[in-house]
This record gives sequence, structure tokens and C-alpha cells, in this order.
Amino acid sequence: QLQFVESGGSSVQPGGSLRLSCAGSGFTLDLYSIAWFRQAPGKEREAVGCVTRNFDTFYKDSVKGRFTISRDNAKKTVYLQMDNLEPEDTAVYYCAGKGMCHGGTINDYEYSYWGQGTQVTVSS
Repeated sequence: QLQFVESGGSSVQPGGSLRLSCAGSGFTLDLYSIAWFRQAPGKEREAVGCVTRNFDTFYKDSVKGRFTISRDNAKKTVYLQMDNLEPEDTAVYYCAGKGMCHGGTINDYEYSYWGQGTQVTVSS
């Protein structure tokens, strides 16, 4: 069974950086696209970005130039490097697998497997 475990969430000040990790198990990571989603209090879950099995990446407009997704198939891990964080980035961040990754709208219902989430808080 596919499983994901996120880590790396923390509290940081605006302008700070964090790197989230998504460790997969129970499957061959390089077969699947992996996406990062986030959900802020009182808001719907939204896609932050994704990486295809061919290492192509796509991002939500508001994080372009600040967030970078990478993958290390040998380690079965996908990363979300977040720089120049803003208070609006505060949310629980989730990774998900076995869905569609492209430059259009990425929907959470397209993804079959999810991690438990990790909290990111950006505040002064």
C-alpha cells in the first residue's frame, strides 16, 4: 500500500525558508507524479504544485519563484523548498501521489494517496 509521510513543518518569520519532505513507501516512487497541497484554516485545500515522473514541475501562480519541488527517486522522497515565506503561506501542507500533474488546475480528487500533513506557520 502506498504511504506518504511529510516532515519539516515549523514556525518561521516572514521572509524565512523551510524545506518540507515527503517520504514514500510501499511503491516505486518514480512511477508517479507527486503533488503538494495545502489547506489554511477556513479555506479549501489547494494545490501548491507538482512534479511529474519526468521531473517536470508546475506551480500555483502565487508561489512561482518562491517554491521549488524536487524529487529523489532513490530516496523515495519529494521535497518542497519554500523561500521568502509570507503569512498567507500558513497552512497544513500535504503531499499526495498517483494523480495528474500538469500546468492546469490540479484537483485533490485526482490524487489517490495522501500523507497526514505538516503544519507551516509564517508569523512575526
